Amino acid sequence: MKKVELKDVKPYDPPKHFNMAALKLHDKETTGSSNFMGLSHFLPGGGADWDEGSAEKIYFVLGGEVTIKTKKEEIILKPWDSIYIGPGEGREIINNTNMPASMLVILRFPD
Repeated sequence: MKKVELKDVKPYDPPKHFNMAALKLHDKETTGSSNFMGLSHFLPGGGADWDEGSAEKIYFVLGGEVTIKTKKEEIILKPWDSIYIGPGEGREIINNTNMPASMLVILRFPD
């Protein structure tokens, strides 16, 4: 068991992301977890470019609003909404509002 306090977590720079700040909460390096959990703060206009990574993802919006774009649709996530994105499923993220948005990011990488 390992408690993580927000004051102790370190920022990281996820690839293909812009106008945002990310904090690494859990992973193999920080807590020994085989999963990853981060906290992302997107400024207005911030987001992430198209990516079809091999990890499965869960996004859980804590505050604000983000739009998830896929090849087929655009999904708006508001506070307490979440989405599952399977391995290899492409997505783009954008904060189309004038307010910041925060979300938890949970990743499980393939074995």
